[in-house]
Amino acid sequence: MDDTPAGPPAVVVHPRRRGRTALLIGAAALLGVSVGTAVGYGIQAERPPTRLPALSQAELAYPAKALPVDKAPAPLPASQDRQVRTGGDLRELVMKRPAGWSDDEDAGSLDDGWMSVDGYAREFDEPDSHLEYLLESDIRRVAGAAWKKGAYRQADVRLVQFRSGAIAEASSYADGQRSYMPWTKDGAGNEGDPVKGSGSGRYYLYPVERKAGYMPSYRARAVMHRGDIMVDINVFDTEPIAKKDIRTLAERQLELL
Repeated sequence: MDDTPAGPPAVVVHPRRRGRTALLIGAAALLGVSVGTAVGYGIQAERPPTRLPALSQAELAYPAKALPVDKAPAPLPASQDRQVRTGGDLRELVMKRPAGWSDDEDAGSLDDGWMSVDGYAREFDEPDSHLEYLLESDIRRVAGAAWKKGAYRQADVRLVQFRSGAIAEASSYADGQRSYMPWTKDGAGNEGDPVKGSGSGRYYLYPVERKAGYMPSYRARAVMHRGDIMVDINVFDTEPIAKKDIRTLAERQLELL
């Protein structure tokens, strides 16, 4: 026989039972709610009906007569109407070849001043993802030019036009390109300088690249937008590029947009 003393009995909690008092209180509360509801309906029924406000709005005011023809505002001239200017031949908005430069016949990506969207995307490190982005952004077309000067200096201009819509895709695309320019790995490694009159447009000088067995490589770039057109200008050379060289190209191109 086990002589171990028994421990305290386990505590068992039972649900509290509702007594007669609780039932009486519940019945009284239910009766009070019912009586209050009935009285409220009775008072509301005795009140006169309240008129609801009219659903129609006040009539809009219009001029009694249309303006005479001689007083009606004239339509914008083509030089000021952006839809007329940018809706035509986009190649006509590409700046003319600067003095001292010649056409670069080796620029195979251009075909009579036009560039395919996938051809433009191939100018970037990740062409597939870049092409997908451009198509999703409703790109319309790309026009451009390519020039050369001296032994090794090259320049290219790209006008990337998007279809006009609620979202300013040209602005977003330009912002995206400028966003990585301060990075040394993928961009110029600096904040660049503003292009006068362009709003947020900027131009950049890249640090020189040197590889064994190759000539040094210098690069400058300008990124800006106006309306539905994003402008991308690049200059390459084996000798240093002055800021004024890329700035002048950017400002001249901006004047045409």
